[in-house]
Amino acid sequence: MKPTIKIDYVSDVACPWCAVGLGNLNQAIAQLSDKANFEVHFRPFELNPKMPLGGQDAIEHLTEKYGLTVEQVQANQANIRTKASEAGFEFHPEGRKRVYNTFDCHRLLYWAAKEYSLQKQAELKKELLITYFCLAVNLDDQDNLVDAVMRAGLDKDRAREILKGKEFTDEVREEQSTYTGAGISSVPSIILDNQHLLQGAQPPESFMNAFEQLIQKS
Repeated sequence: MKPTIKIDYVSDVACPWCAVGLGNLNQAIAQLSDKANFEVHFRPFELNPKMPLGGQDAIEHLTEKYGLTVEQVQANQANIRTKASEAGFEFHPEGRKRVYNTFDCHRLLYWAAKEYSLQKQAELKKELLITYFCLAVNLDDQDNLVDAVMRAGLDKDRAREILKGKEFTDEVREEQSTYTGAGISSVPSIILDNQHLLQGAQPPESFMNAFEQLIQKS
């Protein structure tokens, strides 16, 4: 029997390196799918938990947050676009326009896993990343989130019901607290089998090496 490797992927929809890391993770999983089964859980992390409705201009936000010049931010974004393309995400050539709070995205992801499956959660995660980084549209506009839900093959009416209310708020907050309480302060953070931590947008080879070690131990 093939071993099952559990992966907790702690990340935010508003994190470009989380998209890069996810693409690389999926490439590694595809390479080793004949040797192991993989159970991927997407866990919530908010980079901008206090961001008000309407968000903030992306360049303004990044220069303020990291103390960079506009030129440095633009160079970083160009580098990330290249890495994202290699990982399977074609980021918008002009970059994201604004930075938003992503709590509603995390509630939808929780719903997808709870009422559908981990596979559907993974499909929704990818579509939400595409919504933000490839389409570069407004995450505060619920229609854009529902479009992602529909592309992932989930129920749009149920999604709207969730977005209008407070469902899964407590569950998402509890999961967030679990991981921040465990010391995670940057994303992506990838936890393998509840005990091995990889941080950052690792290349596919790093994931494969970690998986091979776990396979050999099983």
